[in-house]
Amino acid sequence: MDRLRSKTREMLSLFLTKSLELDVQNTPEVDPGIEKKQLEKDNYHESVSTLYDESKKDLKEAEDPRTAVENESRQDQDSNTIWWDSDDDPENPMNWSSANKWANLGIISIITFIIPLASSMLAPGVEQVVAEFHVTNDLLGSLVVSTYVLGLAFGPLILAPLSEVYGRKIIYSISNVLYVIFTIACAVSSSMSMLIVWRFLAGCVGSAPMSIGGGTIADMFPLQQRGRALSIYILGSVLEMDILVVGHHGRSSRHSPDNLPERILRGDHSIPENAPTTERNKQHKLRSRLDTDIPPRTVLVQAIVRPTKMSLFSPISILLSVVSAYMYGIYYLVLTTFPLVFQTQYGFSVGITGLSYTGIGVGNSLGLLIFSLTSDRYIQYRLSRNKMRPEDRLPPLLISGPLFAVGLFWYGWAAQEKVHWAVPIVGSTFVGLGINLCFMSVMGYLVDAFTKYAASALAANTMLRSVGGGLLPLAGKKMYHSLHFGWGNSLLGFLTLAFTPALVLLYLYGERVRIRYPIEL
Repeated sequence: MDRLRSKTREMLSLFLTKSLELDVQNTPEVDPGIEKKQLEKDNYHESVSTLYDESKKDLKEAEDPRTAVENESRQDQDSNTIWWDSDDDPENPMNWSSANKWANLGIISIITFIIPLASSMLAPGVEQVVAEFHVTNDLLGSLVVSTYVLGLAFGPLILAPLSEVYGRKIIYSISNVLYVIFTIACAVSSSMSMLIVWRFLAGCVGSAPMSIGGGTIADMFPLQQRGRALSIYILGSVLEMDILVVGHHGRSSRHSPDNLPERILRGDHSIPENAPTTERNKQHKLRSRLDTDIPPRTVLVQAIVRPTKMSLFSPISILLSVVSAYMYGIYYLVLTTFPLVFQTQYGFSVGITGLSYTGIGVGNSLGLLIFSLTSDRYIQYRLSRNKMRPEDRLPPLLISGPLFAVGLFWYGWAAQEKVHWAVPIVGSTFVGLGINLCFMSVMGYLVDAFTKYAASALAANTMLRSVGGGLLPLAGKKMYHSLHFGWGNSLLGFLTLAFTPALVLLYLYGERVRIRYPIEL
């Protein structure tokens, strides 16, 4: 539309200028330059005709939401972007075979499975860690879980923009190697402080698939297939709640029940050679043909500050990050209460406590299934009516808050009244359902709205979300000590519901906000 407005203004300016010239020079005398004037007049009409034809073409393209989304994405490109040779360029990940795309996505999903597994699988064994290191400060017990999540917050600020400059594969590969090293260090830690430091570093490098996975999906899959691709990508995170893994490893030996299994899984695979880094390779190959005024250092600096700019200056990114941070923090807070509720009040052993996460796992699976079955179909429906916009990924987000609040009410009051142990587990199903719908919807929206810089957009969101997930659980025990589980969870549930009106406004007017408050990336 900006291009259409520019050409309209150009047509009007050209028309007025030429009209004035023709009026002033309109005399009955025939001078020697009449042929030149006639030629200028003919060129004028030809220019107006050309502009009119191009404007009609632009208007037709602007009416097609698929073209609008593509043009908006291209306008977001910086001057250092290198385009593909043609629409059929085999090096473009969009043109890979379906088998190749899904194989790469499957590997990334496997890696993503391991990352949140390490963050939550230690929760049932925190008391063992505290006892082994003879720690009396309850805050350190919560911190040993939260510090990993804080690493997930700060890692994307560096890894995501680097992937946009140097490519995805090299970031995946290096982070895999460092993750193995740091988790081995966690397994052999001899003090609580050492364990906390190594878990933080493991979280930083382990954030790679969570922060750039969405960018990889944007590289490979068209708009109509991203919902299903995101579902496969998040499947690994959902599998972290597998009751056997959580339960049995929670009672395993020493203070690092999460380290050895994940180290083995993380080290046994790597991204294949045809991972989504072909654009970087093409840039390298064509650099000698281009004369760009942007030094590589400037490009790198711009990329690194991009997630921070989104976090500070994009109203859309700020709102979604705050909502995600709050819900993610409450989610982890609920996870940390499971050992207290089921071991203290219901007499579960450490190993059996892992089975109490069944409700959360079922809820996550339901959320994944619902998003997978509905998101792409709704996008295709909107495309068929020429009304598609990135905000069409947000309907699941609108119901995620109420579902999450219902789960908090149910779980909190059931735990406080000490009803049958199955009742709070069933209530936690809604917690898992709500957090998954929120996570999937926000990710899908950011990928569609910031296609080229999807990794940076997700990094900005991951940073604040992980900060919430790392810090809110630290205040959980004091809150529950004062308000108990019933009113404590009710307070959290009411705060969750308070976000719903803002999310409805985002769905209705998000497109206007993005146009009115653009951010230069």
